[in-house]
Amino acid sequence: MVMLKQMMTYDVIVVGAGAAGMMAAITAARRGKAVLLLEKLSKIGAKLKATGGGRCNLTNTLSNADFMARFGREGRFMTESLHALDHKDLVEFFKEIGVESHAPDGYRIFPTSHNSTTIISALESEMSRLNIHVKCSQKVLRLNSNERITGVTTQEQTYEAPSVIIATGGMGYPQLGADGDGYEFAISVGHKIKELYPAMMPLHTKESWVKNCRADTIAKVELHVNLPKTKTLKERGDLIFTNSGIRGPLVLDFAREVTPLLKKHGEVPLLINLVKGMNEEQVQLHFKNELQKNPHQNTLELINTLLPESLCLEVCHMASIDSAVGFNKQEGKQRAAVIKLLTAMPLTVTGHDGFKMAMITRGGISLKEINPKTMQSKLIEGLYFCGEVMDLDGPCGGYNLQWSFSSGYIAGHLSENLL
Repeated sequence: MVMLKQMMTYDVIVVGAGAAGMMAAITAARRGKAVLLLEKLSKIGAKLKATGGGRCNLTNTLSNADFMARFGREGRFMTESLHALDHKDLVEFFKEIGVESHAPDGYRIFPTSHNSTTIISALESEMSRLNIHVKCSQKVLRLNSNERITGVTTQEQTYEAPSVIIATGGMGYPQLGADGDGYEFAISVGHKIKELYPAMMPLHTKESWVKNCRADTIAKVELHVNLPKTKTLKERGDLIFTNSGIRGPLVLDFAREVTPLLKKHGEVPLLINLVKGMNEEQVQLHFKNELQKNPHQNTLELINTLLPESLCLEVCHMASIDSAVGFNKQEGKQRAAVIKLLTAMPLTVTGHDGFKMAMITRGGISLKEINPKTMQSKLIEGLYFCGEVMDLDGPCGGYNLQWSFSSGYIAGHLSENLL
């Protein structure tokens, strides 16, 4: 009976074996703690395995200040976490456990294998070396507390520990285990949850012409929300048209801004600059120069100097012009319409596929109730949070994984001095 109790009692219990949870477990174990890592799925690192299409974009080379700025107003919450474990420290950590990494484009950092399995295997080996007790297929049902945290109860048994770290992630990709249980745990001890929205995913549009342009990527597009009081909501990047809307890096990053507006307004009008940010005068000058070089080209061929042919045809159709006619032979209002469409193409977002296609969750446990220096709850002693379960999300490019690892590292110190 005594032996059974010893097996069920730990210094630290980590709930969730993703990037944040595994880092928290390793950090605590390296500091001499007896650690239990509980995972509801049959394998660890399911979402980490899918990250970056399986290539695992770990982090990026931005300075801490620039990195935090990409998270918006709440980014400064990461100050202590990044001071403790920034991208250089993360690269060194993985090197220590046998994973080499590089930044082939000078910005995004990947394992040199470009395979997320390399990362998961290294983390698994390090947890084994540290004697971390990993139990999969263990769904935690509730937190246990008596003025402070005392442990957790799963569908099989109760585990005791004075410290519990919640690393359950968000709501995205429910097929990889996300079901919002971390939010329920937080609510059960009094925490507030900022409203949850799916983010980092494709968007559906009202306009059906987009399906005719889905073969091409449009580089350096500028996207603006065309609603009152949203003039600052804009993004730049590569856009891909789909059978039902838009996707690509630009859309993945911007979806977090659009989904709350969709809930409020029902649809979200966008204006898209398709020509790398050129204004109307610059487009006119470009056309003038092209026509001087080749005065016999028709309107389609002229627009094709800026955009793929499939999109050129749609622009001509929307401007009600004959694409086979020379540009200077078109009526003035039609020429103006073409230029306007190139610099401010209207597109209306009407929906999305919800959390099932969302890589990231916008919203989460209120940061006001978490100590940024320790990741410990301000409401109950012994409870810690790390990763996506908190109200903090960033764009594509290694931001969210770095945040998961950094916050897990801080949480794993269990309020002890990091110096």
